[in-house]
Amino acid sequence: MFHTAGNKPAGEPVSPRDRELAAKAEALNARFRHHSATSVMQGALKDAGHIALVSSFGAESVVLLHMAAIIDPMTPVVFVDTELLFTETLIYQQEVSERLGLRNVRIIRADDIAEKDPYGALKFSDKDACCTLRKTVPLQKALAGYDGWITGRKRFQAGTRAALEFFEVEDGPGGSTGRLKINPLAHWAPEDVRAYMDENRLPRHPLVAKGYPSIGCAPCTSPVKEGEDPRAGRWRGENKEECGIHVVDGQMVRTGA
Repeated sequence: MFHTAGNKPAGEPVSPRDRELAAKAEALNARFRHHSATSVMQGALKDAGHIALVSSFGAESVVLLHMAAIIDPMTPVVFVDTELLFTETLIYQQEVSERLGLRNVRIIRADDIAEKDPYGALKFSDKDACCTLRKTVPLQKALAGYDGWITGRKRFQAGTRAALEFFEVEDGPGGSTGRLKINPLAHWAPEDVRAYMDENRLPRHPLVAKGYPSIGCAPCTSPVKEGEDPRAGRWRGENKEECGIHVVDGQMVRTGA
């Protein structure tokens, strides 16, 4: 949910920039409250400042990528390659980018994996630290010059996303001035995603047909059985729902599945 003062502790000074961002998010939510996802996307790219689309090129990513390609093929698309992704995801990223005509895809990788995880053991011993090293920190660095970023989060995906707004204010690292976080598909249901992909004949991620409705890094993603939550295959058996990209002030949210 968007917040008016960036989740600052009570009594902590709120900067003019933070107040400006909160007011901007509130105004944008009011303006687009009854609008379509496409309108929210267009409003974000045209009126919200210097905005990037962050994409995992996962199971449903092609929807926002398609919208961005139609609105402006030069939209910055940030793709974090954790170097633990499925080969299918890497191939899909290349194919979708070419097919949609996206001309500004930026592939981001951590520059200190060899130093901090030389044996690739963090994915077994400390999944939070692994996500921070390979996803959260590289993304924060990549977004440093942007006023906000677009995500594919939706209310139906998990309990932690049930009250999601179109526009939120995200705190910056260490309590610094934050940025807008934009969720055009917040109100979409699974059938809306499928319908959009069908109507526009968009290519599916090849792992979806193999039982992966939500796709992350290979070591921490497993197939989902019929009737399970779509994100049940992410960090299965762990007290963990998010990789850390969608948390406030760089702090991991551990809410349990």
